[in-house]
Amino acid sequence: MSTNFADYKNIWVYAEQRDGKLMNVALELIGEGHKLSRDISADTKVCALIVGDGIGHLAQECFEYGADQVYLIEDPLLKNFTTDGYTKVISDAINEYKPEIVMYGATHIGRDLAPRVAARMDTGLTADCTHLDVKVANYIKFANENTTLNTSSLDPDDPDTGLKMTRPAFGGNLMATIICPRTRPQMSTVRPGVMQKMERMEGATGEIINVKPAISEGDIRTKIVDIVKSAKELVSLTDADIICSGGRGLGDPSGFELIKEFADKVGGVVGSSRAAVDAGWIDHSHQVGQTGTTVKPKIYFACGISGAIQHLAGMQTSDIIVAINKDPDAPIFEVADYGIVGDLYKVIPEIIAEWDNAEALYDATTK
Repeated sequence: MSTNFADYKNIWVYAEQRDGKLMNVALELIGEGHKLSRDISADTKVCALIVGDGIGHLAQECFEYGADQVYLIEDPLLKNFTTDGYTKVISDAINEYKPEIVMYGATHIGRDLAPRVAARMDTGLTADCTHLDVKVANYIKFANENTTLNTSSLDPDDPDTGLKMTRPAFGGNLMATIICPRTRPQMSTVRPGVMQKMERMEGATGEIINVKPAISEGDIRTKIVDIVKSAKELVSLTDADIICSGGRGLGDPSGFELIKEFADKVGGVVGSSRAAVDAGWIDHSHQVGQTGTTVKPKIYFACGISGAIQHLAGMQTSDIIVAINKDPDAPIFEVADYGIVGDLYKVIPEIIAEWDNAEALYDATTK
């Protein structure tokens, strides 16, 4: 088997949108794609791929966050996400335009879509990545000297070949770096909240490429009858500015009543450690960590959380970390900006009381 690497160029980001609004992870990936594209070569472009109906207005936002090009695939049959419809039109577009890297957010939709597209492309996919890197020495060598790449000339164990995709392995106990040396495009899903958005450049422009999809009702085997959003879907850990998380130190599930009161008071959302989820105290949708959601809020309160490596990897990039724990030697204090050694059932009510006092004082001075 041989692959003509010279046919593949540019980095694509599947810019996931819901109800005409871009998901935050799409903008994070455009920023990461911009960085990777400049590492590969000066003429490598980062391109946003937007699929839906009536979503052309999202192109400008993609440009302002770093995209050089936007591929628009619009059709009434694509208004709502369906696995069959989106897989077909994206696979067709990849076959036509041949990007060398395709990235998706590791959302519910991204985790459904990416492996199906990868299977149709007969290429590899690295899921739930937390870091991406490009080593360009051999990348450029093979592109320039061996454009029709025979797999016998490429050492699959060579870490300097193409895109390096790093993800947790063995339950988060180690990090594995994976490469895709023999096929193109190289594909990965990336966890929300781990990449950095570029600073928005108001008024930035780029090239819009309208892709006419070849799709009919017969290509879609499922029919959307109704869309029902549950209450828990309205709270997103990845978009929250403040997260109040509880762990095994709560002692029992009733402890999350205090955490909920705390979160409501400070304008945050409720998170949890894996231990609390495994104990059945709270739903998995609240779990923060490598086997849950990776978050990057402005403030992260870790209440009764010891700080296992899997949990730390999912929240240690928070702007400010406040830890509350009885054990002064808990690993969480090693990453915390502020640490409070004490009983959370005494500390948190004190914080809430002080918050109430501050609000009352503010109200009094502004009247």
